[in-house]
Amino acid sequence: MQALAITSIGETAFQTVETPRPGAGDVLIDVGCVGLCGSDLNTFKGLNPLATLPRIPGHEIGGTILDVGPDVPSTFRRGTRAVVVPYTACGQCAACKNGRPNACKHNQTLGVQRHGGMADRLVVPHTHLILNDHLSLRELALVEPLSVGFHAVTRGSVAAGDAVVVLGAGMIGLGAILGALAKGAHVIVVEISENKREMLKALGVRDVVNPTTENLPDRVAELTDGHGADVVIEAVGLPETFRSAVDLACFSGRIVYVGYAKSEVSYNTAIFNLKELDIMGSRNATRADFEAVIAFLETQPTLAEHLISRVFPWAEADQAFGYWDANRQNTFKVMIDMQDQPHA
Repeated sequence: MQALAITSIGETAFQTVETPRPGAGDVLIDVGCVGLCGSDLNTFKGLNPLATLPRIPGHEIGGTILDVGPDVPSTFRRGTRAVVVPYTACGQCAACKNGRPNACKHNQTLGVQRHGGMADRLVVPHTHLILNDHLSLRELALVEPLSVGFHAVTRGSVAAGDAVVVLGAGMIGLGAILGALAKGAHVIVVEISENKREMLKALGVRDVVNPTTENLPDRVAELTDGHGADVVIEAVGLPETFRSAVDLACFSGRIVYVGYAKSEVSYNTAIFNLKELDIMGSRNATRADFEAVIAFLETQPTLAEHLISRVFPWAEADQAFGYWDANRQNTFKVMIDMQDQPHA
């Protein structure tokens, strides 16, 4: 079968690889659509310390069941569409034992620590699939990235009436925005791309602040009656946005870091105590987050067309990373349509 691999920094190539076969408890998936994630782009650019090269990327996957191995429940029928939960859980580390397998110490995500879904076929344990014939393959490929944002909203205990500042309107930030809006929060988005402003407004965001043209602390204070944000969700991953989250949070506020800073971050930690802040990390997503996003997407039949900025056919998949890197300021989600891929 054919796969697309990141072969070296800044280089991709189509490769012929062995077609996988399902073992006991496994399901063989015909991969339909794959979304590109920021972690995939970082692997392409040599900025992902968790990935080694060559690597077949892709963990945002919508597909169709082709075959099943022994000991798979009868509900997993051929022809059924499914979204792939791309993480592993050891079941033995503290996170797993505490009921938080999304933060497993030994997690290996498809397309990062192990080969992913940018291939004709993929074998996964049946427990890593969520069946759904209501959403399209493209919508199913949106579930994982949106789930990461929904998980950050859950970590921040966002409730109706909360003022929620989301730093960054990439795909993870969009998940947090939509998740907070679904909770009934007042969402303030901080985003430097003016190209994204109208799209964010169309999604129901009342207030979008560009920190390069507006005074961010003053604007957030104005929008929150001088208090600051009840919850700040950081989805950029820069030292300055990590620090900004602390400044923008109200006294007794909550901060959720879902972005990854690539360098050390220095703080005036006195603010942590003075404001008595709750500061939390957020990693991956739980099955409950996936299911919440699926239910949300089923009520939003036109949302995918707003979120998907560009779809590359399989024959042009090797051009997708360069395109996204050059157009990040006006791009939400880039997808690969695998359905025109020749089958081995």
